[in-house]
Amino acid sequence: MRALLLAAGLGTRLRPITNQIPKCLVKINGRPLLDYWLELLSLGGVKQVLVNLHYLPDAVESFLGQSSYPMEISTVYENSLLGTAGTILKNREYFGRGPVMLIHADNLSKFDVRAFVDRYERRADGIEITMMTFHTDAPETCGIVELDDQGVVQAFHEKVARPPGNLANGAVYILSPKVIDFIASLNKDVVDFSLEVLPHYMGRINTYHNGIYHRDIGTVESLTAAQTEYPLALARRALDVLH
Repeated sequence: MRALLLAAGLGTRLRPITNQIPKCLVKINGRPLLDYWLELLSLGGVKQVLVNLHYLPDAVESFLGQSSYPMEISTVYENSLLGTAGTILKNREYFGRGPVMLIHADNLSKFDVRAFVDRYERRADGIEITMMTFHTDAPETCGIVELDDQGVVQAFHEKVARPPGNLANGAVYILSPKVIDFIASLNKDVVDFSLEVLPHYMGRINTYHNGIYHRDIGTVESLTAAQTEYPLALARRALDVLH
């Protein structure tokens, strides 16, 4: 399985930190955010990763050039941002006819990649997307999902004032090749995944729950919180494994 790490964002909500550093290279406890993803994917058995670039691309290229993870890392530059689904479509040849792990690299996350892939591979007939979910402490700022008893998404509530719960979309997915076929059928270069693709697959998206750690590093406040939360989450995970 090949992965797409979306790392082209401007990081406007993290300014002034991102005035001179791309969001994906913002450091959490001394390590760039993108490094956490490369380690996670490498440990999970992912061997080929594509990273899209736009803002301060030379800095990202330089960082990736120093990577020692046992994986093939490719990059693609977007002169104008294409939207998540537009990026997938532009690089359709790279993904071939296999599934795509789609990751928004502006999140900090820890989960079992192999279990995530297994959830996709064991999906029921008709399911074309596996979405990672997590419990959020700020549901009004997230996309909240409602599931049936099989863990299939039945409704989305995107950043509403009184969402029905705190189970959120983690913006990490595995897509079947049929999803790329659908994106191509829209006959557009710029395609918004959340608005134009996910609604089409309502009732055909199953879920994998991340119970370890996940946070959108979108603001200075969330970045600060992650510095403390992430090590604690790993410590709790280690204790759970021991017991």
